[in-house]
Amino acid sequence: MSHTEPTHASFDVRSKMASGLPPPAPTWTPIQRYSFVGGNNDSPSVPVGGLAEAAVNAINRHGPALATYNLGGNPQGYEALREFIAANLAAEAALPISADDVLVVSGSLQALDLVIAAFVEPGDVVVAEEATYGGIISKLTRAGARCEPARLDDDGIVPEALDQLLGELASQDRLPKLIYTIPTVQNPTGSVMPTERRHQLLEVARRWDVVIFEDDCYADLQWDGERPPAIAALARDGRDVGRVVYCGSFSKSIAPALRVGFIAAEAPVMRQLLALKDDAGTGAVEQLILAEYSAAHFVDHVRELRATLREKCHVMRHAVATHFGALSQVAIKLGGPVQVTDPKGGIFVWLTFPSGTDTARYLAPAAERGIQFNEGAAWSVDPQWGARRMRLCFGSLSHDDIRGGVAALAEVIAAS
Repeated sequence: MSHTEPTHASFDVRSKMASGLPPPAPTWTPIQRYSFVGGNNDSPSVPVGGLAEAAVNAINRHGPALATYNLGGNPQGYEALREFIAANLAAEAALPISADDVLVVSGSLQALDLVIAAFVEPGDVVVAEEATYGGIISKLTRAGARCEPARLDDDGIVPEALDQLLGELASQDRLPKLIYTIPTVQNPTGSVMPTERRHQLLEVARRWDVVIFEDDCYADLQWDGERPPAIAALARDGRDVGRVVYCGSFSKSIAPALRVGFIAAEAPVMRQLLALKDDAGTGAVEQLILAEYSAAHFVDHVRELRATLREKCHVMRHAVATHFGALSQVAIKLGGPVQVTDPKGGIFVWLTFPSGTDTARYLAPAAERGIQFNEGAAWSVDPQWGARRMRLCFGSLSHDDIRGGVAALAEVIAAS
């Protein structure tokens, strides 16, 4: 019996890969001078000296424990760091938890992955704010879920509109598993949900028996007004064990590259998340350094960072008003001025262009000028609703580059 070997002109490795993968990542390019994308923060504000001192002290004391996964301790994370997180949430967000309620994760992105894995199956519906973090949209899509938009106003999710949406979904036998919300310094709008509305949101979730996933990773950067209690804090009355899953991060308060976040959850949720977190533990060195540094310096550092970012926000909003306002060339070109949010914290402004604008069409000509921005469609549950919107990050740019970048972006739009 003869056997003929198959022949191929060339090997196509992608033909062997799984179906349903996202498009391949583009070739890496350096961050541009006028990069308004991502969640990068103010580099001079990174507490390099304090972190260096903390690293030396922590590793000198605990270095031998690096020989063992999880430092030989609890798989939920380094206990001293979890104790700091619990104490800080109690003081700042009125969330009465202990270290046993905290799971340290590799950035808030891992928190999203774990919570989605625990609650969401293909075909499920998840409700998110109509303008929201682009990462949650892509992760839910990859999980096979359908995302439905909850209407926003200047105070966050509108409870009456949410209640109506859930009723409509229930009538279609599509009641969601989760409501994903960023109530404190919302991304991208920068709004802060008032306490009364948080109560109303919780009541809606109770009425329709839905879990709330509260993403508070920007909450430490609130500079305007008193920080409200976390929604998770309002649910701690015995009626809602596991109803609200809370996550936060050190990425915005200390440094994004540290990749340390956390989940706060009650026992039924925590035990399931631990079963899903099969990575042998979040980086221990980062946890040691953060615990050492934060115990002594976190409050003062965050206070200074808020002031720095608030000033940058003023510079950004003034630049947008100058170059995108009613008398600008952009307004003449588009038939009206661009509206810009007035954030209560964080590192973003959210722009709304006149009807009929598609901000994605400016991506390529802006890139040719060394300008990067986030088109609104990628940060909106309904891409058509978001098409005339744009997110600009001011966190990492100097005052001069904010002014220069906004002016250059306006020139691109006016000429396109």
